[in-house]
Amino acid sequence: MEKNVQQKVNVWLSENYDLITQNEIRRLLEEDPKEITEAFYKDLEFGTGGMRGIMGVGTNRMNQYTVASATQGLVNYLKKFYKKQPIAVAVSFDSRKNSRYFAQITADVLSANEVTCYLFEDLRPTPELSFAVRFLKCQAGVMITASHNPKEYNGYKVYWSDGGQLVAPHDSNVVNEVNSIKSIENIKWERNDEKVKMIGEEIDSAYLALIRGLSWNPQAIKLKRNFKIVYTPLHGTGITVIPRALEMFGFKKVILVESQAKADGNFPTVKSPNPEEKSALELALKKAEEVKADLVMATDPDADRVGIAVRNNKGEMELLNGNMTGCLLFYYLLSEWQKQRKIDGSQFTVKTIVTTDLISEISTDFNVPCEDVLTGFKYIAEKIESYEGEKTFIVGGEESYGYLVGNFVRDKDAVSACCMIAEMAAYYATQRKSLYDVLLDIYKLLRCYKEELVSITKKGKKGAEEIKQMMIKYRNNPPEKINGQKVTMMKDYLYRKEYNYGNHTNTVINLPKSDVLQFFTADGSKITIRPSGTEPKIKFYFSVVEELKKKTEYEKVNDRLNNKIQAIIQSMNLIE
Repeated sequence: MEKNVQQKVNVWLSENYDLITQNEIRRLLEEDPKEITEAFYKDLEFGTGGMRGIMGVGTNRMNQYTVASATQGLVNYLKKFYKKQPIAVAVSFDSRKNSRYFAQITADVLSANEVTCYLFEDLRPTPELSFAVRFLKCQAGVMITASHNPKEYNGYKVYWSDGGQLVAPHDSNVVNEVNSIKSIENIKWERNDEKVKMIGEEIDSAYLALIRGLSWNPQAIKLKRNFKIVYTPLHGTGITVIPRALEMFGFKKVILVESQAKADGNFPTVKSPNPEEKSALELALKKAEEVKADLVMATDPDADRVGIAVRNNKGEMELLNGNMTGCLLFYYLLSEWQKQRKIDGSQFTVKTIVTTDLISEISTDFNVPCEDVLTGFKYIAEKIESYEGEKTFIVGGEESYGYLVGNFVRDKDAVSACCMIAEMAAYYATQRKSLYDVLLDIYKLLRCYKEELVSITKKGKKGAEEIKQMMIKYRNNPPEKINGQKVTMMKDYLYRKEYNYGNHTNTVINLPKSDVLQFFTADGSKITIRPSGTEPKIKFYFSVVEELKKKTEYEKVNDRLNNKIQAIIQSMNLIE
């Protein structure tokens, strides 16, 4: 056993740690020494948005001690920043194992430090936590969730007073404070019940009322009273508010996938509760065929992301990826703003750098600028905050199935997105168009884009080093050609430089540093490479584009684009 691992194990076997934890460590020492190394070889990283990891004993795991350390570090920074002002923090949690327990630990530490904790009485979606921070005028918020990760994981997301996840300088400052907690003796644990305020229905009502105000076409919903929606929360928090929100919008035929409607951290009906994966929607698609539904929607465990399926021109249910749904939402909302003559030059939209550039083309077509930000919805929230009082935010989105309409939430919001997607589908149905038809209209009007994501998993200490070396290789030895096409430009977001190989110029990228590389080829293809900030993965994003002259040619064009992506993947030796 490595010396630093042995030292940490010895500390955790001291009398300061509970007996259950110590017994589990002793068991692993006897039965699984490799797991002991993984659990203790480093501290679970508290990154710029919080932390996420496998649950279990050890410094590199999610447990009561790592949660309490994170909370104490957050409190220490809040007290330094706000000095002698009263401090309040909103706390929510999802359906995962230990989420309620970790939320209680968080409330204990906050209240022990004389910080008011607004604790949700039961599980609630991440976007509602973001809303509660602003609504209750809190200085920060904490959401216990690991989003769409497998059941073994949990996480701890931190929000600032604007309702967005931490950005500079607060992100690194909180990280430093958390890292300075060297012993559990530095943590105040004793709960002060007077400082813990339970919240629930009053937040739900205020949140849903603002979502209701987002509606553009209530009359269309009335006209399509038989519009059938199949919805699944995938055993998560969406069940608490999304069916209610859809009914509030006027949808009377929302059919739940009953076997997935109960909150359950074991996620018994899915391999992974991720709406990006087709397998997660299998039961919903089956139900849609049974009831002849018009639309399928599925949200992840903390209900900040949504995946959908719509009827294609053959009448079959077809899954749309996050870019497709984003394009439809942007197009619908911008169309409504234009019809109401509300576009006057002071509006803007936002997307991330790995999200389809078709969204930028859609915004430009409506004379609304689309801002590009780094991957992570906190940067969309930061952009909204930076324009507060000057410009009006319409919609933001990212390829990983996250969208935001309106600005009363400052994170991706599947609750409002479900309502707007359903309204959009009903509205176009009054024009005898499906969302699939509208998507082809957009492709014909502008250009046909196709994107694909390849994620390569590299677990543990060895995997982290392999990912690091892959990024070094691409950065120091960038390809001259990809799939036979000359690389015309490279963007290196770590060094904030754009290298244009055509005119031999270098320009500064006006975004924060991030370990991301992008390669652009002569035929308009774009390849983005970045390590995941929340999972042991390195991600490759591919985007290709072609004109679509006739809607009837879509399948042929789509096949050509798909073949091009597969050829790019093969040329980069990414097929295992």
